[in-house]
Amino acid sequence: MEANLPALALLLSGLALILSAVLTAGVRRYSLSRSLMDIPNARSLHDAPTPRGGGLSFVAVFLAALAGLYLAGLIPGRLALALGPGGFIVALAGWLDDHGHLPVRLRLAVQFLAAALAVAALNGFESLDVGWYNIPLGFAGSLLASVGIVWMLNLYNFMDGIDGIAGVEAVTTAVFAGLLLAWNGAPGLALLCAVLASAAAGFLIWNWPPAKIFMGDVGSGFLGYVFAVMALYSEKAQAVPLLAWILLLGVFVLDTTVTLFLRIRRGETIWQAHRSHYFQRAVQAGCSHKSVTVWTGFLNVLLGALAVAAVARPWLLLPAVGAGVLLLSAAGLQVVRMEQKRTDETPAA
Repeated sequence: MEANLPALALLLSGLALILSAVLTAGVRRYSLSRSLMDIPNARSLHDAPTPRGGGLSFVAVFLAALAGLYLAGLIPGRLALALGPGGFIVALAGWLDDHGHLPVRLRLAVQFLAAALAVAALNGFESLDVGWYNIPLGFAGSLLASVGIVWMLNLYNFMDGIDGIAGVEAVTTAVFAGLLLAWNGAPGLALLCAVLASAAAGFLIWNWPPAKIFMGDVGSGFLGYVFAVMALYSEKAQAVPLLAWILLLGVFVLDTTVTLFLRIRRGETIWQAHRSHYFQRAVQAGCSHKSVTVWTGFLNVLLGALAVAAVARPWLLLPAVGAGVLLLSAAGLQVVRMEQKRTDETPAA
């Protein structure tokens, strides 16, 4: 399979890109006909009503590719079982939520069900590779993995707040992960990453600033779920360590984690919509959606380079994660400086 991997990846990527772009156009027409729109409010950052639910396109493409690769014997059954059923119910709950908001408790119940199915299909999560040592986790590892999946799919949803940012995160993460997996002898998972990157890119054609459609909960939750499950499988298969995946997703992981901590410290209701993520604060400080999205892609490339170094030299894994935290902290401090400068330049009332 390794000899045919580049050609197969190229073929699947091209098909995924075209199908996703065409399907997104169809979903956009459907959303417009059903008035399935994101209406601007005090907590949003867009100015005009915009169709949502476009993520259905890459969900359909990815699940179809997953089934095809499994039937062709290119990916193991436990990976297909971990990604397929759980991914479907997460996407279904997101699609229903895009049509009419589901109660928070119901959404969380569905998410934990999907996470439990995934961890069971992977036969648990017993240890964590930190580069120079494998930390045994036992049964607690499976519980942590389930919570981690739910956290990842929600944080991806939280970060889908400006044009293009969630799509760029998906494309860059999947591209780097796919290259590392192919390099480390996991061709089936590498092919899935190639499909995911291209399907997300097909949607991104329509979501690039100014966005003509938003991915909605159907897409953002699905992406978070898929990345979490693939990272867990990759760790268990000793292909690319989980910490390297977290590094690739570092922009979303650190922004959401720090923002959540600050909101809890301020006593805010954490599940209510808000505009206090760093990417949102950058827009409010005067940056355009496009510039913030481009800078996110640039940061992702730097994080990808750190992940490559960590996979090439396992003893660099923890230092690379530390360097990623410092890099993203510097980006966050720059946003704070921009806010302060804007405040200083605003005339007093």
